[in-house]
Amino acid sequence: MLDKVRKLLAKAEDPACSPAEAQALTAKATELIAKYGVDQALLAARDPARDPVVDRLIEVPSPYATDKAGLLVGVAIPLRCRTVRLTRAGSVAVHLFGFDSDVTRADLLYTSLLVQAAHGLAAATVPAGQHPAAFRRSWLAGFAAAVTTRLREAESAASSSVPSMDLVLADRSGVVERKRDEAYPTARLARPRRLTGDGGASGFAAGTTADLGGGAHVAGGTRTALA
Repeated sequence: MLDKVRKLLAKAEDPACSPAEAQALTAKATELIAKYGVDQALLAARDPARDPVVDRLIEVPSPYATDKAGLLVGVAIPLRCRTVRLTRAGSVAVHLFGFDSDVTRADLLYTSLLVQAAHGLAAATVPAGQHPAAFRRSWLAGFAAAVTTRLREAESAASSSVPSMDLVLADRSGVVERKRDEAYPTARLARPRRLTGDGGASGFAAGTTADLGGGAHVAGGTRTALA
């Protein structure tokens, strides 16, 4: 199924593909990767050893490290992972907790979205008189918000088609949360950010058409794409 997703997204990113075709391909890819997550959860319910709970520390390089971390969190939470953001000596990292299949989905998708966000930011025009950094931060926040909304909808649609799936996913979520709380018993919620740029609407629009479903098809894609 993941191979099908990669092929769909490769077609969607082809310059010869029309916007309408790209959106249709992306919608199908999003549907497939959500179904993949449900399938893995059902298989693990029968054989827990096939999909263990894991954790993965992802370093988020500057610039815009806080904003890139926000994108990672926005991808991870709908895919049933839990996160802790770590800020140390000016560096930012996000510690992911989740079942292996979900952490893998989140990591691959995040890597792909960084590349797509870089392309979108390059094409976005900073309004006259607007500070470029402020505009880009708000653009990234809008992009992340759109991606999160789309992922929640896809995951909800995939799980609602399976009887008793809510109970399976609730049990998995509880296991992941306990794993996170054991590692970070004193973690607290981050304060809401206040952004001054006007790029939110533009970023949200870009996020509504971003390719969702994986990242392995991105040639040379790295987590430093926005550098």
